Amino acid sequence: MEDALKTAIQDVPDFPQAGVVFKDLSPVWANPNLRAKAVSAVAEWIQSTGSTPTAIAGIESRGFLMGISLADRLNVPFVALRKAGKLPGPTVSESYELEYGTAVLECQVGAFDSSDEVLIHDDVLATGGTAAAGAALVNRSGAQLWGFSFLMSLNVLNGSERLQAKCPAARFHSLLSV
Repeated sequence: MEDALKTAIQDVPDFPQAGVVFKDLSPVWANPNLRAKAVSAVAEWIQSTGSTPTAIAGIESRGFLMGISLADRLNVPFVALRKAGKLPGPTVSESYELEYGTAVLECQVGAFDSSDEVLIHDDVLATGGTAAAGAALVNRSGAQLWGFSFLMSLNVLNGSERLQAKCPAARFHSLLSV
């Protein structure tokens, strides 16, 4: 799996701004076989824990792509964690820092049950700020954080260490670390 992902993922220098090397996962999404294997690999990891989340939360927007498939595979609800102003009705908001700026993440009030144990999925773990904001939204919504899954982690940015320090009880999985 790792070799197939490494081959497919493309580096785009200076995007979205100078000094950032963007990891383009479009070739992964365009390959149905690789995409299915990635979803299966995350589902197998979840099953190996002996526990199953009761909801999947995907972070906008590329976390939606695998997050919805994981929710379907596990037969659990999917909740979209979106950028500010994209969700109708009352929302819960959390600000966070990105590798290249700041942003706000939101979920709808009532998106989670108090009994939910939520897996947050995103495509890339960079600094950990977005995922930590997602965890804060889950907790502020009254649900419990089950864990995190990522297609890829960028080791140089230490997001894994930061995220595990902020959420020490959460399960953590990345299909590829670069």
